[in-house]
Order: sequence, then C-alpha cells, then structure tokens
Amino acid sequence: MKIQNQIILSIGTNQGEKLHNIEQAIDLIHSQIATVVKVSKLYESPSWGFESDAFYNCAVLVHTCKSAEEVLEEILQAEKKLGRIRNGDIGYQARIIDIDIISFNEDVLDTENLQIPHPQMQNRKFVLLPMHDLKTDFVHPILHKNTLELLKDCEDDSDCKVISSLKSPTEKFSFEQFNYIAIEGNIGAGKTTLTHKIAEDFNAKTVLEGFADNPFLPKFYKDQARYAFPLEMSFLADRYQQLSQDLAQFDLFKDFIVADYHIFKSLIFAKVTLGEDEYRLYKTLFDIIYKEMKKPDLYVYLYQNTERLLENIKKRGRSYEQEIPAEYLDKINRGYLDYIKSQTDLNVLIIDVSDKDFVQNQADYLEILEEIQTKISN
Repeated sequence: MKIQNQIILSIGTNQGEKLHNIEQAIDLIHSQIATVVKVSKLYESPSWGFESDAFYNCAVLVHTCKSAEEVLEEILQAEKKLGRIRNGDIGYQARIIDIDIISFNEDVLDTENLQIPHPQMQNRKFVLLPMHDLKTDFVHPILHKNTLELLKDCEDDSDCKVISSLKSPTEKFSFEQFNYIAIEGNIGAGKTTLTHKIAEDFNAKTVLEGFADNPFLPKFYKDQARYAFPLEMSFLADRYQQLSQDLAQFDLFKDFIVADYHIFKSLIFAKVTLGEDEYRLYKTLFDIIYKEMKKPDLYVYLYQNTERLLENIKKRGRSYEQEIPAEYLDKINRGYLDYIKSQTDLNVLIIDVSDKDFVQNQADYLEILEEIQTKISN
C-alpha cells in the first residue's frame, strides 16, 4: 500500500535563460513541494497556440502526501518565486516558467481551479514525449491509454526534439551500498511513515511490523501486568518469523530492504513491561534468537520527545493506544537510548525528529535524507 501520491508535472519556459529556469523549477519543487523522483529529457518545441519564441519543456515524477489542491497552491507560489507574473489576459502567452499538474495518481478531478488529468495533455507532444521518458505505469483514467498509445493517436505534428539530459535531485542520494536498513523509534515517532516514503522514493522493498494483528495488544493496554509476558513472547515470535522470511527473500526489482523495526526492540519493550523473573527468562530466549538474526547495515533511530509522541498517538486515533501514559513512553525512549549505546557492533544513526514534520514539510524530509546519506558516506 502506497502512502504517497504519484504526480506528473509538466514544466515549460520560453523566456530568459531557459535551461536555468527549468533547473531552478525542478530544484524548487524538490526542496519545498514534493520529492522529485524522476526527470525526463529536456525538449525544445515551437510555441503552441500563439506566435512566440520556442519553449523548453520537461516532465517530472514527484511523490508527496499532500493533496492535489495543496500541490497546486504551492506550485503557484513557486512560479511566483521564479518570476512569473500572471495577468488577467485570456489565451496563451510567453512565460518565464509554467508548471502544470498533468496527472495525480489515477484520479479524475474537475474543480473551478483544477482539472486532472490535464484536459489538453493528449493533444500535445511536448507533454507526452517527456512523460514517456519517465517510464511510469501511467494510463489515462478517461481515455484508458498509456503514453505510447496517446503519442500514436496525437495529431500534433510540431517539431519537438531532445536537446539535453536533466538530472533528478534524488540522484545525490544513494542507498544501494546497504542491503538492509532498519528504521526504529518509539510509539508514534513516525518510523513506518518514513519507511514507506524512503521505499517509494528509492525503490526499496519494505518489511513492516504487523502489530495490528496481535490479539494481546488491546488487552495489554488495559491490564499490563496480566498480559505483558504473552504479548512480548507473541511479538518476539512474530518478529523472528517475519524477519527471517522477508530478509531471506530477494526481490530482483528492488534495490535494497528498509524495515520499520529491528528485532532488538523486543528486548527494549520487554525490559519495561516485564517483571524481573519474567524478563530474565525472556532475555535467555531472546539471546538465542538474536544470534541467528541478520543485522542491519544501518540502524536509524528516530528520537521524538514524549509530548510530540502523545500528540501523534492522539492524531492517528488507534483506540487501544489512547490511554498510554507519558511515563511509559519515557521509559521506552530511555530503554532505546541505553541499549543503543551498548551496541558496539551496530551501525547507528540517531535523528531527533521532535521538531520535524517530514510528511508535510519537504525540507524536513530532505534534512533526514541528508543525515542518512552522510552516515552512509562515512
């Protein structure tokens, strides 16, 4: 299940330093609006629908959790930053930059300000050719044709030619040298969301903890003393089975694996929830299992303060989590940090996300990617 929207944008310019305008637009989109995952070649084509200088055009594939309306609003702001001045004249005009939403997932939208898919896309080679470069699985949700079929049917005979290659901003990030990355954190820290985003943006296989299926979890939050041991044993068995299977199964179409947990979280939670005798027994079993487990090439711990954790827990609305006390989250945080310090053979990166919103704030997400990339490079 994808958590991000997949959007294709068309970018054009026919004024000033055109190549510079295109590159600036791509960088601005990536740094402030959405993750630019793929970029097409750069095309030159005559003006369409009016007499003017030739246009430079490209297409970009972006990922974001934002809505189409939010993306449109931020695109208009980006055009303004890049020097575009909109006037009330009707018709086609020369412009320093033009950014259009061509598609948004497989959605069909028709509002006062936004039509998706773009109503003229099938008639314009300078849109379709760059789109085809992106090699997506796009199928027009109304015409039910892919980009190659749309190109064959397109009656636009204008001379649209490739003049250059363009780089995607995500090319600076390289995860492939690590086969297995684990992302961990306290309850509500955002580890699963970050796992999904990295997997979708960089073509990774996900390993996600199936906590929702554990029958002891709702009971544990109501009566911890009674259900702590069966809960922790159940989690340990499930995690061991899942990681053993998923880490052993290679996906030829994915570049690496990213998981939203590592098995040693079992020991962290058990130390907080179990009594002394139960924990001693539990640790004996854990140590046997842990020796057999594959260790991640990089272990990322998302630290978030308890106040933010409680806000996130309330926001996501899982009924059985709403009564989790702050003291319990404090203990989990301390347990993680203490255990991480003792693991000399674990390649650890701790990122404080207490003041970050890497879902809605693109700059925060890129900052996290920069920290991970720096750690990998070192």
